[in-house]
Amino acid sequence: MSELKLRHTKDGVILPVRLTPKSARDEISGVEDFGGETVLKARVRALPEHGRANVALKRLVATWLEVPPSSVKVAQGGKSRTKQVLIEGGADRLAPLIDAKLAKLAER
Repeated sequence: MSELKLRHTKDGVILPVRLTPKSARDEISGVEDFGGETVLKARVRALPEHGRANVALKRLVATWLEVPPSSVKVAQGGKSRTKQVLIEGGADRLAPLIDAKLAKLAER
């Protein structure tokens, strides 16, 4: 499996995510190759209606990374299952944090 590639922007870090709504529980479950790109796998209980799944995804990513929910935004893919999620903040602080969280997932 290839490595998850973070994009650094002036506002923070963009994380590629594949979202599965209507799941049994809210969780970040690892990484997977999807469409030639390595993405973070996220599952939420919310339905994909009226943006509810996106709101649940933002809350899930914020909790997972222990950052304020207001710093997480869906930058692209609002109506798609594959999304680009922006985590606002310093990339020099966020990138190692995301790497550490991914390493914990790989241990499971």
